[in-house]
Amino acid sequence: MGPLSSARTMRLWRPGSLGVALGVFMTIGFGLQLLRGPFQKRLPGLQLRQSWVPSLGPTVKSCLPRQRLVFLKTHKSGSSSVLNLLHRYGDQQGLRFALPTHYQFGYPKLFQASKVKGYHPQSSDTKKPFHILCHHMRFNLKEVLQVMPSDSFFFSIVRDPAALARSAFSYYKSASSAFRKAPSLAAFLSNPRAFYSPGGRGNHYARNLLWFDFGLPFPPETRVSPHLPRDPNPLQLHIVPSSGAGPGSLFQPMTTVANSHEQPASFASSDFGPSSFIQWGLAWLDSVFDLVMVAEYFDESLVLLADALCWSLDDVVGFMHNAQAGSKQRLSAVNQSTVKGEDQQLTARARAWNNLDWALYTHFNRSLWARIEQYGQSRLQRAVAELRARREALAKRCLMGGEALDPKYITDGRLRPFQFGSAKVLGYVLQNGLSQKDREECERLATPELQYKDKLDAKQFPPTVSLPLKTSRLLPPY
Repeated sequence: MGPLSSARTMRLWRPGSLGVALGVFMTIGFGLQLLRGPFQKRLPGLQLRQSWVPSLGPTVKSCLPRQRLVFLKTHKSGSSSVLNLLHRYGDQQGLRFALPTHYQFGYPKLFQASKVKGYHPQSSDTKKPFHILCHHMRFNLKEVLQVMPSDSFFFSIVRDPAALARSAFSYYKSASSAFRKAPSLAAFLSNPRAFYSPGGRGNHYARNLLWFDFGLPFPPETRVSPHLPRDPNPLQLHIVPSSGAGPGSLFQPMTTVANSHEQPASFASSDFGPSSFIQWGLAWLDSVFDLVMVAEYFDESLVLLADALCWSLDDVVGFMHNAQAGSKQRLSAVNQSTVKGEDQQLTARARAWNNLDWALYTHFNRSLWARIEQYGQSRLQRAVAELRARREALAKRCLMGGEALDPKYITDGRLRPFQFGSAKVLGYVLQNGLSQKDREECERLATPELQYKDKLDAKQFPPTVSLPLKTSRLLPPY
């Protein structure tokens, strides 16, 4: 991954006799550029992207900062924190954002270039005026390439479906008909078919939300047991959540008894349907995205992101955004070493019900750890420790109490996060007595995504009459 081959100028679908599986992707406008390993032999004529090579370190600048970026903002996966660093970087560098008219690009419909404010069709990459596309959308590569240059850096973030399910149930209970009918997440996962119907209002939040956000087509509906099949050699996922891990924590990658081109060992074929369908989908994502971060290794992912973009650690350091009260405890509960009894059963059922997301997550967990091996674990540990030290110093300097607070303490509407769902969304209060320079920096770090989007919108499209931002205008996320 990393720098794109100069011989390739477009991420476009190269048809040919690829069979029914590839045809499915074509029907919704996907592009296929490059597949690796055994897939390369089946797709003659396609040019491989260059392998990603870690940079030589902060003392040797052998690269230029990347400033054409496409971030697929997945739901309930820590993506709001990534969005904040993109907002700050683009704002300070004077870059232009491809902004939605409101706060999302027509989600849950597939992304359309016409939904970008100020978009005008351009025939040449060099004439495309936008640098960063990063707000909520359902990914649609063909339309994205109408807005962004083909050599943009594509990246996203995924989260363990068990942790995602806990967060989504709390946040989207009123938005999903399936969640709304269920008295609890445990009740829902014990018999999801009693509550869930495909195509029901908001039910994309209730099953395989990551797969949906990536814009992938779904295999034919198959009846899935809410229980994981018993496996004599089950997949073991060792997670050290970044939020609770110290600088000296051991980094343990996920291991599996299956190789990267086979169905994960924890799933029976009946759970996925044809395994080739899943593998084609994952291979296609590999060909499009330069990096997929993992929420459970958030700080490690940030270090790799900074390296891939030739940015400094200061460019990616920041605070967590859109976190729900109690989210740290829920994240820690996903760690297999601490999950007990009913929580362990709920975790297993959540991963089985969201079987496509589990396949996607384990795939990108593997690719992240392959990248970490290339980068060097000792080097990564040092960088992560430095990143956390800088974040802690910023929190002490900027924030009242040095951490996120209950929204009842946040009286400044510019910093109060939008409240949606049953759990409170935490935010920040700035310290008193800050200098003007420090206050401006701290405010950028603490500004929630919707207010920052409004700020960028006003900067790019100045209103004819100056009006104060009205948080009452904020719309629910569906």
